[in-house]
Amino acid sequence: MSDDSRGEVLIVTGMSGAGRSTVADALEDHGWYVVDNLPPQMLRPLLDLAGRIDGQLPRVAAVVDVRGGDLYADLPAAVQQLRDANNLRIVFLDASDDVLVRRFEQVRRPHPLQGGGTILDGIREERRQTAPARERADVVIDTSALNIHQLARRTADLFREDHAPRHRTTILSFGFKYGLPADADLVADMRFLPNPFWKDELRNLTGEHESVSEYVLSQEGATEFLEAYANAVTPIIEGYQRENKGHSTIAIGCTGGKHRSVAMSIALAALLRRLPGLQVGVRHRDLGRE
Repeated sequence: MSDDSRGEVLIVTGMSGAGRSTVADALEDHGWYVVDNLPPQMLRPLLDLAGRIDGQLPRVAAVVDVRGGDLYADLPAAVQQLRDANNLRIVFLDASDDVLVRRFEQVRRPHPLQGGGTILDGIREERRQTAPARERADVVIDTSALNIHQLARRTADLFREDHAPRHRTTILSFGFKYGLPADADLVADMRFLPNPFWKDELRNLTGEHESVSEYVLSQEGATEFLEAYANAVTPIIEGYQRENKGHSTIAIGCTGGKHRSVAMSIALAALLRRLPGLQVGVRHRDLGRE
């Protein structure tokens, strides 16, 4: 792989039950291309492929673990061969024996290496097999005291791009007469404002038009609502960011989803875009319906 095509490569490994799947999901949520249960021998072909497709896979994460059986023993050698040619890091997930035993008992699944023995026997064998990878790890995360949300947040803090948003929200305009959006996290009702539909010169326009927007925003209570609602949702969005909730939908409704909700959604989005770490999009669900 040439220097021009090199991207970030992350190998996720560690103890079974320590949270590899949670880390993989969190990485995927933040734009990484994640391959699960990859044999170490397939790392080179994967990275060669990433280099041949013009940076379409700039951040690749591979989950490599003992499910591959004897193949896992080749991980240290594979890493050694790849480190010089790639921006490669290893993150190792670990937890105490008693925590791992409890987690396996809770899900009522055997440890992949316990064979005819106990869960603890499997954990001890896995520690032996993974010791060389742990010694070479760039980051070791002990998940003994972390729940899945805390681990996902820790992963995002470590491996999210500096410029990447910590949360994405969609401001969705809609018409109540067509039903509430099923995926809305928050809903606000704009039917307290006069309806531009009853203005002949505005009826056939939408809230995207300047004249309709000016009419809606000039009504009593409109700007007061916008400022108060933006202030109200700010701590909610900040909480979503802390809890690693990647996306939310704020639905803004009026009767038909054509005038008031559209204009107010656009105005609200402009206010929320001032918040750090937030990406805001606007979508109009019912615009264009008769």
